Amino acid sequence: MDELIKQVTKKAGISEDQAKKAVDAVLGFLKTKLPKPVAAQIEAVLKGDVGGLKGAASKVGGLIKKS
Repeated sequence: MDELIKQVTKKAGISEDQAKKAVDAVLGFLKTKLPKPVAAQIEAVLKGDVGGLKGAASKVGGLIKKS
């Protein structure tokens, strides 16, 4: 998650504290909108577990196809 916060800080030109709040807000929103297994995998990836990325990507892809 630190890498995401650094990217938001750099691209938005805001402080690290502001970027953390923004990232937390977006993640909180996504957790309410995505199925729990997908949200959990995204959170795991942001914590450094890149093994869950493939599973999360395929589930999100399946959800997009259903739309």
